[in-house]
Amino acid sequence: QVQLVESGGGLVQAGGSLRLSCAPSGRTFSLATMGWFRQAPGKEREFVATMDWSGSSYTAISVRGRYTISRDNAKNTVYLQMNSLKPEDTAVYYCAASLSSTWSRSLDDYNYWGQGTQVTVSS
Repeated sequence: QVQLVESGGGLVQAGGSLRLSCAPSGRTFSLATMGWFRQAPGKEREFVATMDWSGSSYTAISVRGRYTISRDNAKNTVYLQMNSLKPEDTAVYYCAASLSSTWSRSLDDYNYWGQGTQVTVSS
């Protein structure tokens, strides 16, 4: 079984930055594709960024240039650096892990999910 624990969310003013962390446990982390998704109130959960075991990544167009996904296999942790935050970035952010060796933007390809961390951007 895999458990994912997110941290780093909070309240920030527009233009500010936050870094989210996700620490998986219970599985060989280096073989998994990791992803970040978010869900704003009243909206569906949407893809944000993904990175596979080789380091290949993809970031949603809506946040590209502002968000960066990275991972530290030695620390068993994946990060989401969020810069130039906007009020529309306000959402619960979820870390997800896939057993697939290649990255994916689809929620259905992810096998494990964290509880989520709230990010609130004030104007």
